[in-house]
Amino acid sequence: MKAAVLTQLNAPLTLEQREDLAPSGDSVVVQLHAAALNRRDFWITQGMYPGIQFPAILGSDGAGVVSKASDSPAASWMGREVIINPGWKWGNDPRAQGSAFEILGMPIDGTFATEILVPAEYLHEKPSHLNYTEAAALPLAGLTAYRALFTQGKLQPGEKVLISGIGGGVATLALQFACAAGADVIVTSSSAEKIASAIRYGAQYGYNYNGTDWVGEATTEFGLVDLIIDSAGGVGYRSLLDLAAPGGRIVNYGATAGPPPKLDLFKVFWKQLHLIGSTMGSPSDFSEMLHFVNEHKIKPIVDETLPLNAVNEALEKMRHSTQFGKITLDCRD
Repeated sequence: MKAAVLTQLNAPLTLEQREDLAPSGDSVVVQLHAAALNRRDFWITQGMYPGIQFPAILGSDGAGVVSKASDSPAASWMGREVIINPGWKWGNDPRAQGSAFEILGMPIDGTFATEILVPAEYLHEKPSHLNYTEAAALPLAGLTAYRALFTQGKLQPGEKVLISGIGGGVATLALQFACAAGADVIVTSSSAEKIASAIRYGAQYGYNYNGTDWVGEATTEFGLVDLIIDSAGGVGYRSLLDLAAPGGRIVNYGATAGPPPKLDLFKVFWKQLHLIGSTMGSPSDFSEMLHFVNEHKIKPIVDETLPLNAVNEALEKMRHSTQFGKITLDCRD
């Protein structure tokens, strides 16, 4: 097998030839056709993630065919087209992950490789309307977007939704999911091109969050919003409090801009706002997300596909956040 391996921080991944994998117990070997990048992969290369270990095969998203299996019932997966749930050992409480929770792709060897060893419990049938590249773009971002919108955000048809920082994998899938669920959606970005792309995919309006009064413009054109899906935090968080309708919900699945320097609790309690945290999601969330994707025939937006040996080029593109949708890798040897 071939694998792109991280051996030190702030250094390119190296493509290594390794021994082919062998299944054991309830685990199977998946011959990967495609993988996808997440912001997590870039953060790990920069040392901005806890518990980094070397060497590490990064990559949380993958799709392929089960090529080897040993014991029953894992053998029933032989030859089947699959995608992988990247959230392992969630625990028994659906409200939050347990202390043993792990994400595929460090410390567990991930999908930036030609094959991977996966316990059968984390396998799911690849949606038949998706090709391998589209399927690989779905797992981590789709799970995160689904939990933020539905499990935590309690989205209902006809509600007004803001998705901030449109362009990344989670945000673009949240846009697609919210539109499919019958919501009215607006987005923010600092890129006019990304805003235009979001409108093509169903957003009603888009606003440059660096604008002097984008909240006033949004309120006038669209009105106050019931649900906000945000991954930034930072200084812009105060604008979200202004745009949220009374009784509205703000769900955060990240804080790329850091903590808000000032949280106006007066607005929080006077407007009866709900501030909610969210992560990737439980096994039930993953199954429900796949059902939703199959029901609505949703296809993740793929910005670009590169060969496995160009993984460093893909990571560099993620560094500059120029993509709209997912960056994927062709893992076929």
